[in-house]
Amino acid sequence: MVTIAVMWDEGADQALGLPAYATTGAAGADLRANLPDRGEVVLAPGARAQVPTGLRLAIPEGWEVQIRPRSGLALKHGITLPNSPGTIDSDYRGPLGVIVMNAGDAPFTIAHGDRIAQMVAAPVVQAGFDLVDALPETARGVGGFGSTGVS
Repeated sequence: MVTIAVMWDEGADQALGLPAYATTGAAGADLRANLPDRGEVVLAPGARAQVPTGLRLAIPEGWEVQIRPRSGLALKHGITLPNSPGTIDSDYRGPLGVIVMNAGDAPFTIAHGDRIAQMVAAPVVQAGFDLVDALPETARGVGGFGSTGVS
């Protein structure tokens, strides 16, 4: 298990608690909207907003935190994260905000304390890059989007 150091932003509502796993088998820890100054954010259909969590993280080197949508919000209301998964790098120390988008057909209200996303700790492998004159051939070749058939 990896340990991530967490710090509260100034003015954050600490009563909301730290990110937590809802079940023993959960891969993602829930993140909550920390809106003590405004209480809520209303997202019109198609709108997006950065929602503060009130947190800052110190992620160990060699790890990242991925920010992912919550499936219940996506299914029931069309609430998603447009840059999913969002990546929080190990050297970032700023406020943790979540970009939330309403892909549904009705306005959606995010209230202070609502679970808005989940974060997953994941190991990072950095690659090296070698410039070559040609790439090795494969059976697929240059076949891109839709090239393997219709599903």
